Amino acid sequence: MRRTDFVKKTRRKARYRFAGLLTITGFTAVLTVLICLRVYAQIAGPPSLSVPEATVFIDRNDHQIGDRFSGERRYWVGLDEMSPFLVDAFVAVEDKNFYKHGGFDYKRIAGAVLKDVKAGRKAEGASTITQQYARNLYLTNEKSWTRKANEALYAYRMELFYDKERILEGYLNTVYFGHGMYGVEAASRYFFAKPAGELTLEEAAAIAAIPKGPSIYSPAANKEKAENRRQIVLRLMAEQGFISPDQRERAGGQQLVLKTEEWSDQKDIAPYFLNEVWQDAEKILVGKGRYPAEGGWTIKTTLDLAHQQKAEEIIADRMPDNDLQIGFVSMKPDTGEVTAMVGGRSFADSPFNRVTQAKRQPGSAMKPILYAAALEDGFNPLTFISTEKTIFTYDDGRSSYEPSNVNGKFGDHPISLAQALAVSDNIYAVKTLEEIGYRKYNSMAEKLGIQVKFPESPAVALGTSAVTLFEMTGAYNRVASGGRKIDPVLILSIEDSRGKLVYEHPEQTKKRAMTEENAFVLTHLMTGMFDPVFNDYLTATGVSMRASQTRPYAAKSGTTLSDQYLIGYSPTLTAGIWTGYDVGRQIEEAEDKAASKRIWIDFMESAHSGLRPEPFLPPHGVKGVTVDIETGGIAVEGCAKQRLVYLKERDVPKQLCTDKTLRETRLQGTKEKKGFDLFPFSFFE
Repeated sequence: MRRTDFVKKTRRKARYRFAGLLTITGFTAVLTVLICLRVYAQIAGPPSLSVPEATVFIDRNDHQIGDRFSGERRYWVGLDEMSPFLVDAFVAVEDKNFYKHGGFDYKRIAGAVLKDVKAGRKAEGASTITQQYARNLYLTNEKSWTRKANEALYAYRMELFYDKERILEGYLNTVYFGHGMYGVEAASRYFFAKPAGELTLEEAAAIAAIPKGPSIYSPAANKEKAENRRQIVLRLMAEQGFISPDQRERAGGQQLVLKTEEWSDQKDIAPYFLNEVWQDAEKILVGKGRYPAEGGWTIKTTLDLAHQQKAEEIIADRMPDNDLQIGFVSMKPDTGEVTAMVGGRSFADSPFNRVTQAKRQPGSAMKPILYAAALEDGFNPLTFISTEKTIFTYDDGRSSYEPSNVNGKFGDHPISLAQALAVSDNIYAVKTLEEIGYRKYNSMAEKLGIQVKFPESPAVALGTSAVTLFEMTGAYNRVASGGRKIDPVLILSIEDSRGKLVYEHPEQTKKRAMTEENAFVLTHLMTGMFDPVFNDYLTATGVSMRASQTRPYAAKSGTTLSDQYLIGYSPTLTAGIWTGYDVGRQIEEAEDKAASKRIWIDFMESAHSGLRPEPFLPPHGVKGVTVDIETGGIAVEGCAKQRLVYLKERDVPKQLCTDKTLRETRLQGTKEKKGFDLFPFSFFE
């Protein structure tokens, strides 16, 4: 063999050996990388798929009334809760080989690399759904090889530890659609005002068209480009066998009807109420060992959407065109469930809640609390007290107090508790406080849920201590419930993002703030404010509302220089209202003074519209008697001012109204404790 041939052969063998060695080395390197990658993935474990989700608020009838979110509005739904058209549309347009690959579409990657090399930059994307999901969770949209490498690592780990359905579900719940909407459920509600499970083929294609460029392909941003992109999605679905050619043609010819305006209207429902609900929910969740910022909670509230809408409409119509403010709340006597809340004229202008945060003087609206204590202490509706002008001394005689009535007039004869409450006599109230004492007054306020410590001054009988409307309405609601310690309730239940029940409101306590008999007696005392039979030197304070009244209500108003209160109830609904100016301004205009009564009666009549009027039914041990208002005796012919009232059986009067001794006793101004309770005038006669 010639030397040259030998040399060539030797070199050829060397090249083969080198190539073989290089191949083995490369294979070993790749294998080592794969093994290292697998080891790394096993050590790192499954990547977290948790994302912030919007908390959803629903009313008592399971209608969504609002949400709360941290940065991203997202409502998580399972694949089985999405329209099949929607799932197929995304696979068709984003990753047709999704169910075949292991996280990477190598053919697409190779094509993208060639285009990137030619362009000299990262220009072409080839991300699978898995890679996009990884980017949505952990990375940014920066176009760089470093980001792509990290994206690949996360995608590999996700495919290793999660099945395809879990990955696809997560992707569809995290993809961005513009307008602050993340996930298909948020997008579906925003664009079409319906759940993702109800989307039609044409709607599903429109939503699947958006993620490629939310600012470009959103139908709310650019209808023409969005429509062109939607047609591409339908074509791809047909080519890949997800839909038939006929389905493509029909869907392609359908005009989209966007409902983004409905979203704008919906998100403003009961903002003051929802803000209070969230504050309560945070306390509940922390108490349950959960982290409120997790999001994804479904909070079922007590809100009655019809009540809320009626309250808002009436307030908008009845409030004067000035800076007068309002607080309004309604609740159910049997459960304490709050059905409506308006904390001010505009949440956007002032989120300060005048129902729960503002402490104002309730004026005479506090008198039923005083008289509740008096009834428990032995008073009854026919307890007569003289009401002439009186100067009261206190603080061991060092101070004095001289109350007057709203019109400056005083009684020249004793009047009953029934009449005193109906016309809101102030002398009677202060004398009642002197009789029962501050301790019993404070104790009753506390039992009825009012967090206040009355100073030892006669003026507190007239509601000079500042309280919230929420406390006051809750107190009246306890009386309306028959004297039970019913607490106001905003939340019925809370579920987490996976549907697990975290909290359910327990049954209300059976403990009592006052006896059922006295609660009923007080209720019917408060029906007197609507009855002109009590008119005397003062007028029954609710007579102006009588013309609008179609059913019995128990209520009490309260007036100060700066505040107007009115709280009352039917057998099934309690409502409280405050009107006034926020800072340093008195109520002077007649229109301002009339607003609270107009709004209250309009709301109560509207809320009860279509319902049969219900009477307040007396409990065992309480008896109805027709009495003479002036004397408190049993009414007979010749006594002009007669009214049907209810009393505990032991308090039923035995003397007739014509009894001379009884009349003389009333004229002398002595105090007696006899029985007398009220029942709403003409409704039951």
